Amino acid sequence: MLHDRVMVKVEQDTEERRSTAGIVIPATVKMANRLVWGEVCGAGANARAVKVGDKVLFNPEDQYEVEVHGQTYLVMRERDLHAIATPQTDNGTGLYL
Repeated sequence: MLHDRVMVKVEQDTEERRSTAGIVIPATVKMANRLVWGEVCGAGANARAVKVGDKVLFNPEDQYEVEVHGQTYLVMRERDLHAIATPQTDNGTGLYL
């Protein structure tokens, strides 16, 4: 990867979901403006906050899609990421930017 670009493998959400009220939402329903989680599989030399293996939150719309060895990845700038998950923190939410 070059500059501040990151390559992310999207976690596929193929199962149906349940709302907090217990209503079943089928997997075929498209949710507008929904952020998704993915795993960083590559990071450019100028990417400062992320590294390979980090779990990140981002908007999958308007990102570049690339296929490598039959697996689909998204390529985006580091600034397009909304959050990075950490396994454990001393305080806070476990997310940092």
